[in-house]
Amino acid sequence: MSSSNTTTALPLAGKKGIVTGIANDKSIAYAVARAIVDLGGEIAITYQNEKTAKYTQPLAEALGAKRFLKLDVAEPGCLEGVIAECGEAFGEIDFAIHSMAFCNADDLHGRVIDASEAGFDAAMNVSCHSFLRMAKALEPLMAHGGSLITMSYLGAERVVRNYGVMGIIKAALESAVRYMAYDLGPKGIRVFAVSPGPIMTRAASGIANFNNLLDSDAQKAPLGRTVTIDEVGALTAFLCTSGSSGMTGQTIYVDAGAHIVA
Repeated sequence: MSSSNTTTALPLAGKKGIVTGIANDKSIAYAVARAIVDLGGEIAITYQNEKTAKYTQPLAEALGAKRFLKLDVAEPGCLEGVIAECGEAFGEIDFAIHSMAFCNADDLHGRVIDASEAGFDAAMNVSCHSFLRMAKALEPLMAHGGSLITMSYLGAERVVRNYGVMGIIKAALESAVRYMAYDLGPKGIRVFAVSPGPIMTRAASGIANFNNLLDSDAQKAPLGRTVTIDEVGALTAFLCTSGSSGMTGQTIYVDAGAHIVA
């Protein structure tokens, strides 16, 4: 009887992509990047400014990121420049993670009808329109298809106290995912929104009474708990693999089932 050694390639071996939105090791985007690397993927990581770079550069180095680039989507041409540099480094791009959002505190916690035009525009530009711009810049670099993934929240579907204007922006983002999936589907580019339950991250710390939201979700969720960044990371990494090749245009909840309970 003879035996042979077989090596099974990791699901993302040879795949290359971009992960945005890492602020520190508690960020959902960091868990996503770690899960992608564990599956064999190569990544470029972006940082917002020099203040955040001191926290994110060690993480990028530990993950073996091929590029560590400044990305401020509010700066004209910056997003497109970052993607062009990643294209030069990688050739083709197979996946991109859009994990960026911004909203003024007053617009987050106040009545939506009181939101300023400037505040609404800024929130929409950073949190939603930047995903459209990302897709447009990446389209030529995804000649053999790929996955574009953004992050949403239940506030897009129903009213969540102290989420304000961001709920409207996330609803627009989820709609954008569907239209982008329709436009890009013929090229094999798949588009998703991942909607985690409440997790204590740097971004979440800006939401008033967030601890109450955590407790409430844990009590009502069918699994009796909230989720971890690692669970969100694992699901998001899966959407970058061929295992999800028959899926696109969806908002996928990772919230221990809380979204099904009124």
